[in-house]
Amino acid sequence: MNETLPAFQDILAARTRTAGKLRHTPLLRSAVLDRAVGGTVLLKAEPLQHTGSFKLRGAMNAVLSLVEAGHAGGVVAFSSGNHAQATAYAAAAAGRAATIFMPADAPAIKTRATKSWGATVVPFDRVRDDREALASAEATRTGAALVPPYDDARIIVGQGTCGLEIAEDAAAMGLRPDALLVPVSGGGLVAGCALAMEAEAPGCAIWAVEPDGRDDMRRSLISGERETNGHGGSVLCDGLLSPNQGELTFAINRPRLAGGLVVTDEAVLRAMAFAFLHLKLVVEPSGAVGLAALLSGIFDGRDRVTAVVLSGGNVDPETFQRALALA
Repeated sequence: MNETLPAFQDILAARTRTAGKLRHTPLLRSAVLDRAVGGTVLLKAEPLQHTGSFKLRGAMNAVLSLVEAGHAGGVVAFSSGNHAQATAYAAAAAGRAATIFMPADAPAIKTRATKSWGATVVPFDRVRDDREALASAEATRTGAALVPPYDDARIIVGQGTCGLEIAEDAAAMGLRPDALLVPVSGGGLVAGCALAMEAEAPGCAIWAVEPDGRDDMRRSLISGERETNGHGGSVLCDGLLSPNQGELTFAINRPRLAGGLVVTDEAVLRAMAFAFLHLKLVVEPSGAVGLAALLSGIFDGRDRVTAVVLSGGNVDPETFQRALALA
């Protein structure tokens, strides 16, 4: 690994760079949820971010960093959906063209939203094709800059602004989180949050949360090596299907995370229904895994302050109906 590990000061710089471009999403508390868990729960509502997920934080920081560096060309990205939308939005805001490689089976709501920002969407087969190779070849051919979904310092520190807001807003409430539960795929969000919380809320235990059969982070933390997911496992959480952790993200996460938690599809769907019925929030499956861990008892939130990142709200109506059917 040749890239220098980012630091907390880089997160502060990302916040300054993206000021006015991102929404400071609320940190919510619910009496119903506190009673259900037996503790204090703080929910970071990233479904209310522009484009409906935390991914805009990293993409916006990356694109604006390219502009600062004098890059005048377009951008290329590969994503199952939320990073695609975020990169398309950020590129449009900066007046840059965007080409996004998306799985052919990505949720239609995410594909439509990506196109709505003027991006060119190129479909690929998530099992057969190497998405990074496709995107890299396109960037080389056109002179565009590659904006990866997670294993990039600019992305990580952009995502770290989420953790920074959690720590600061909790402190403003007179609270200090004992634990933070973060959805994990490639590890960029949890890496950025870990750096932010390490500086602003030391002692907070950071937990990675993954869907059943896609727990490469949990296994990687145990083995000390970057483990890989096979083709099995849950596909409900379409935003958490990266085959393994990034090299850079794992270097940050390995010494900082308390461990990994795994949730079932049913727990995720029930958490989505709970968020809608009691919190009035629409949360996508990938964004609900942390809440699922808490509500299902996989993580014990009794008598402690637990912060949870609800990472996105871009869900197809059919999937959302499945969740509501369990209410």
